[in-house]
Amino acid sequence: MSDGYSYIDSHSIYIDAKTGVLINIPGLTKESDLIFFESIAVAKRLDELYSKPIQIEGSISLMHLHLHLFQDVYTWAGKPRTVDISKNGKPFFEYNRFPMGFKFIDSLIEEYIKIDSINMREISEKLAVILDNTNFLHPFREGNGRTQREFIRLLALQKGYIINLNPADNIDIHNKYMQGTINSDVALLCDLIFSQLKKQP
Repeated sequence: MSDGYSYIDSHSIYIDAKTGVLINIPGLTKESDLIFFESIAVAKRLDELYSKPIQIEGSISLMHLHLHLFQDVYTWAGKPRTVDISKNGKPFFEYNRFPMGFKFIDSLIEEYIKIDSINMREISEKLAVILDNTNFLHPFREGNGRTQREFIRLLALQKGYIINLNPADNIDIHNKYMQGTINSDVALLCDLIFSQLKKQP
């Protein structure tokens, strides 16, 4: 559903061949209707995670998060994609190499857990690396951005910080986030995260 994305999906695993729309639980056949339904459903599930956050235990938590957020929309919620993805000609991680990619994410989270909670700069640096690599992994057919932002929010929360990388009233943060993830600019992502980390009240 996102501009600039290309998918190798010759067997129409995810797309309805007649409508060109992602196959979805409510059976919507117009992309605009699906986008609206998805945004409402995911917003509701995000609110649930704000009131009852889950503990991030590794890359498996990405699956749990995606399942929670998109459980009302797609039957494959929480399952890694089985097609290859590229955006504007730049490929993401090949799906048949996911085991190696998930193992690397796990190693980054193990390193993150060891960081002292008072070291905001080191926390920001490691969160930026985790975000960059999670974005490159792009493990889902749809919903990667929302899942990875929540992943980072919950990791920050485990260190006693709050962060919002997608505030509705700040386009500058959104633009920096997009620039950092699209260009794999870890330094930009680190500065952005550091500027937005706030100690939990």
